[in-house]
Amino acid sequence: MTDLIRKGEGKPLRDAMARRGVTQAELAARTRAVDVRGQGVSVSTVIKVTGRGRTAAEKCRLRTAWLIATALDEPLQQHFDMPSVSTDTVER
Repeated sequence: MTDLIRKGEGKPLRDAMARRGVTQAELAARTRAVDVRGQGVSVSTVIKVTGRGRTAAEKCRLRTAWLIATALDEPLQQHFDMPSVSTDTVER
């Protein structure tokens, strides 16, 4: 499973939410609307991904990142980076 790293400690996500005038709860609801499974992202996960401080999460699953970016109608790469390749996992 691939994890993505949020950019700028989540500031670009918070800025996008402010531009669209959505709260974390509203963003979670929007993720359900864009999810073909209808599940979306829970409010608590949105809070972790978009938040700051000790309770914030620097990484999230690719699916979570994609749903959040899609719900914000913004490119995934504007808000998340792929993790760098570890030399431990590179075939030699």
